[in-house]
Amino acid sequence: MGKTLSKYTNSRDNNFNLIRFIAASLVLYYHSFPLAGISGEPFSKYLGISSGTIAVDVFFICSGFLVSRSFFERNNIIAFTWARILRIYPALIVAVLFCTLIVGLFFTQEWWFSYLMDSNTHKFFLKNITLFFGVEYTLPSVFTNNPFPNAVNGSLWTLPYEVKMYAYLAIIATFLNYLQKLVGGKFIKLIFLFIAIFSLAAHITNHFQLFTSDNFIRLFSMFFVGVAFYLYRDNIYMSLKLFLFIFTILLISIFNKESFFIIYSISLSYLIFYVAYVPSGVIRKFNKFGDYSYGMYIYAFPVQQSIAAMIPNVSFIAMVSISFFITLLLSFLSWNLIEKKLLKMKGSHVVFESMLKNIHLT
Repeated sequence: MGKTLSKYTNSRDNNFNLIRFIAASLVLYYHSFPLAGISGEPFSKYLGISSGTIAVDVFFICSGFLVSRSFFERNNIIAFTWARILRIYPALIVAVLFCTLIVGLFFTQEWWFSYLMDSNTHKFFLKNITLFFGVEYTLPSVFTNNPFPNAVNGSLWTLPYEVKMYAYLAIIATFLNYLQKLVGGKFIKLIFLFIAIFSLAAHITNHFQLFTSDNFIRLFSMFFVGVAFYLYRDNIYMSLKLFLFIFTILLISIFNKESFFIIYSISLSYLIFYVAYVPSGVIRKFNKFGDYSYGMYIYAFPVQQSIAAMIPNVSFIAMVSISFFITLLLSFLSWNLIEKKLLKMKGSHVVFESMLKNIHLT
């Protein structure tokens, strides 16, 4: 029947870096269509779900699983918060500076002084390095004539959702832990399972009924399905037969968009975790390169917009190939010069905790 998922999670050797890198590359592929002024993205046409949607779903399922491990292993909300800050913000701040001071200054149609003094420039920078109040997409007179005009970094829209999911997880888990100590019993896992099932059902229902904008419900459900998989890892078996069965059903369902959406939504998480943990050997050598997925994600859009501005009527193939290699270089620098170095500071949460106490005392 195969090993339980928990047998694999005891090791840090897995394929998550590769999965997330492919997902980030898929986002680049998806954005290449509108940013080059080309219509007809194949995934949307034939599956009813865009390649960008699939990629973001993969990110949030993986995030829910891995962030849950980080939270429940540490059992320290300060250490958890510090680790999340280190993972998201340093590289993001540098990417926003790149957009503001390099991309923006190069492509703006305004005088540099006017551009730098413009309140919209300040708004772009401040909103995008905090994420608390959403994101800002435009800089003064930048990319105004592009096929997809004005937006400088459209990919950032998911990051406020990501940060919110971290907060929801920490708040819900902390509250349930307190309640469990107060009244006894063991219901934390059960509540998170209920949240995952209910939110996934709401997402599927909302897809067909369209009660509201789907983004929050979709990303919430994907994240907490990942959380549930982590909490129930002792009860989930990684079986090749089950993987092939699910994958075959998914392939058959592509002939009907409605059926595909339902099966995709229910089965994606199992397929991800099987691929993340079971295949080994040569495929694991990818981990030697590092985790370039975040850099790929936060740099691809401004790079592609820059290409569209510099090469009018750029072809799809040229857009994908040129932007991929430039973005890969930037993500390489981001990982090796920023992300990897700062992630080593996770253990310094004691200093962060001391800072918070000092703020509280003052």
